[in-house]
Amino acid sequence: MKFKFILFILLSVILSSCVGVSSKGIFGTGVSVALDPRTLGTQMDDSIMQKNLAARILVKDKRYLLSVKSKVLDGRIFLTGKVEGLEEKLLLTKLAWETKGARSVRNDIKIKEEFNFKRSAKDILITSQLRTAIILNKNIKATNYEIDTYKKKIYVYGIALTSEEKDLVISEAKEILDVDDVIASIILVEDLRIQKE
Repeated sequence: MKFKFILFILLSVILSSCVGVSSKGIFGTGVSVALDPRTLGTQMDDSIMQKNLAARILVKDKRYLLSVKSKVLDGRIFLTGKVEGLEEKLLLTKLAWETKGARSVRNDIKIKEEFNFKRSAKDILITSQLRTAIILNKNIKATNYEIDTYKKKIYVYGIALTSEEKDLVISEAKEILDVDDVIASIILVEDLRIQKE
């Protein structure tokens, strides 16, 4: 028993040293630092902007902690989640635009409705199918994308190395059964303010 435990620890250390660490940790959903085409300075600026916006949203109302997500890529802010009414959605858009360094804001926040287990399960299934498809596609850097699904609409955020990669991601999303729409907010590396040399 002791030998198995030591072997498990040893294998964990070896395997974790072989995996690239992302901006949110080894098992996070953040963009991998090693594959991220943004400069380290831009990545830090985006991270600071995201934390600043998250703090300001949390100060407005603590319930937004679980219901609203924000992502910042190259100064562009993307908001997703659910709120009670239109006024809250507009307030969050205003907060995002007031964030220092914001270049644009895309608000995909939805107004809350009564919980529907069947729809939520379908959305989770669609998200996992797309995540699997882009991981298995060797022409796509899967770690550069974040995926959300709401009411059979897929929202994809990320950075594509080429326009072909961007088209592949959108194509993979459209091939999933029962998807009503694909809303892609994918930035090309060439569109970034500052790129790695």
